[in-house]
Amino acid sequence: MTADLFADTPASDRRNEPLGPGAVVLRAFALAQGAELVSAIHALAAISPFRHLVTPGGHTMSVAMTNCGDVGWVSDRRGYRYDAIDPETGQPWPAMPALFMRLAAEAAAEAGFQRFVPDACLVNRYVTGSRLTMHQDRNERRDSEPIVSVSLGVPAMFQFGGQGKGVTPLKIPLVHGDVVVWGGPSRMNYHGVLPLKASHHPLTGMDRLNLTFRTAR
Repeated sequence: MTADLFADTPASDRRNEPLGPGAVVLRAFALAQGAELVSAIHALAAISPFRHLVTPGGHTMSVAMTNCGDVGWVSDRRGYRYDAIDPETGQPWPAMPALFMRLAAEAAAEAGFQRFVPDACLVNRYVTGSRLTMHQDRNERRDSEPIVSVSLGVPAMFQFGGQGKGVTPLKIPLVHGDVVVWGGPSRMNYHGVLPLKASHHPLTGMDRLNLTFRTAR
């Protein structure tokens, strides 16, 4: 993979790249809001800090995470689930910023999903070597709604497969400001992120930040 594919896409070069039915990459869709989004993430993490969750099988996730919205996604020995209370602080998760809500709704509409109103936003922080194994998002009660995923900071290689584990996934380079939306026939497709390569971004340093919007309840 050549380095130029990982350069930030100019805002003037916004384009849509279909991945399949109901799935699309919106190149540079969030580029103009990048600095404001990163600042908002830091403010959220000051209330509900990033942490490395433990899977039901006892493995510690390499990606650190926190949440905002009505509910947050959590994992421990009891399983995966959504909860209105941050188990680390004992308080409700921070409210979802209006900027986040607006971006998620506009990206979903651009992808053909109107009136998307997420109630959960997972905030992930990747460092060099962090990865997200291939998985389906199955914990949402309203899986008729799409997933909206916003990439910020260091570039990553996103994998987007099918609804069976035997499907060879597409490998899609994502850079700062790119947004991926998948729903409809592709809502339950497997997806993941390959181990993050060492890089640097002026807004996030060596980190990649990711916002994943969902309608959980």
